[in-house]
Amino acid sequence: MTADTETRPAGPEQAAGGSALTRSRRIGVVLMRRVGPATVAFTLLAGIFGLVFAVMSPPFWGHDELTQFGRAYQVAHRGLTPTRIEDDRGVSYGGEVPAAVEALMGYALNDYSHNPGEPYPDVADPGAYQRLGDAPITDERKIIWFTNTAAYSAVPYVPNAIGIRFAELIDADAGTMVRLTRLSGLAAYLLVVGFALWALRKHRIQWLAFTVAVLPIAVFQAGTVTADTLTNALAVLVSVLLVKGLFLGERLGRIETVAVLGTAILLPLCKPTYVLLAMLVVLIPAARMGLDGWRRRLTWACAALGAIGFAMWMKIAAPTGEGTSLMRPRDQWYTVDTGEQLTGIITGPFGFLRTFWESILRRDQEWFTEFFGELGFAYIDVPATAVVACLLAFAVSVGMAERFEQPDFRRTLVVALTMAASVAMIYVTLYMSFTPVGYYIIDGVQGRYFIPLAIVSFAVLLRWMPFRLRGPGDRAPGRYAAVTIVVAALISLTTSVAKYHIYVWA
Repeated sequence: MTADTETRPAGPEQAAGGSALTRSRRIGVVLMRRVGPATVAFTLLAGIFGLVFAVMSPPFWGHDELTQFGRAYQVAHRGLTPTRIEDDRGVSYGGEVPAAVEALMGYALNDYSHNPGEPYPDVADPGAYQRLGDAPITDERKIIWFTNTAAYSAVPYVPNAIGIRFAELIDADAGTMVRLTRLSGLAAYLLVVGFALWALRKHRIQWLAFTVAVLPIAVFQAGTVTADTLTNALAVLVSVLLVKGLFLGERLGRIETVAVLGTAILLPLCKPTYVLLAMLVVLIPAARMGLDGWRRRLTWACAALGAIGFAMWMKIAAPTGEGTSLMRPRDQWYTVDTGEQLTGIITGPFGFLRTFWESILRRDQEWFTEFFGELGFAYIDVPATAVVACLLAFAVSVGMAERFEQPDFRRTLVVALTMAASVAMIYVTLYMSFTPVGYYIIDGVQGRYFIPLAIVSFAVLLRWMPFRLRGPGDRAPGRYAAVTIVVAALISLTTSVAKYHIYVWA
């Protein structure tokens, strides 16, 4: 062997570098095995892009973020039930917020309501947000209107309320208070959904849950102040544990059992339209939750508590429905009548069904796009590239999931009918609480409302659909399928952030 080709022993620096690389790989392998690849990918993508949206979105440009923050601030100061306020327009509910925050709210409302359109940026004066955000929080308070969010219980606002209290503890200014309120909701989303994905770490269907959890609209909402953040997280959690205990036939750990029973109580208090999803926990065999003896009744007891809590809150919040029409254009004030709409459904069901059918024909293309993302009150649809990337992620994640051999046909049918009933509840709720009497469609439906139902709906499809993606030699798809899903999610989030930035700021 010549001197040019002779193999020399590695020097100290090469050996150290190699050993460091080996250790890093070893740590990565252990992390993936213990936590699960979908959990790691979710934490990175949702954490990074959720933070980007939380910082990049102008204050109060999220979905109903003005009224969502108002309700969160009320909850942070122990205001648990709706509070009537004086309003010359009619029945109204709301509460106090710091004067500095109210000034920021007023500017944001005017800014996104009167933007000049393309090619100009939606934000008229970026410096104004900085100046208003730098204002200190004083003892001065202003009363604001938030009848629509006063109808929600305190449960979905607990993370945001913690952020508000922390902001007060450190004497944060108005802008920092808003950002901390957003970030506390994001932290809750990462924690709850991360735990859900960890529960599926040994199963390929973890990638379906991952795909739903990192949809651009889900991550955008996690980075803004809204009751939907915790609602979506709890819906993902109960859906994942339902899939694990009912469709995969796996035994739930002790913490997982506590989580699924707790979610059965809490989710109905977040949004009424998902009460039936929470009730499905009664279908999980008690033995798979480690419940025996008298403990076997715990599942039914928790489901009953959730239903009772739902019914009690509906009674408490019912008066707020009288003031909901003030959210509509001025010429449609006082046209929403929950009682009259309910009477119409009962006495003329075919008329309601016709309205429902026309709503689908006129609006389903909008709901489809909104399922992937209409980003806040800038009303920016995510780009087609993001939608296609999400569809690819869904195709691969559904195709690589395990074949389900359970539950039996009857239980699967019960789950399917429950999902159909939950979809119907979305339409009926908005027909009764937001649609004017005699209106030509059911108004207020948005694609993002269907996200909490996606995982269980796909599980039913997978139970009855035998087709799966197969690799060479009829093997199950391996790591490349997972990489495809992660890359598709990365593309969808990156392009969504880029489009949002261009329209709002550029």
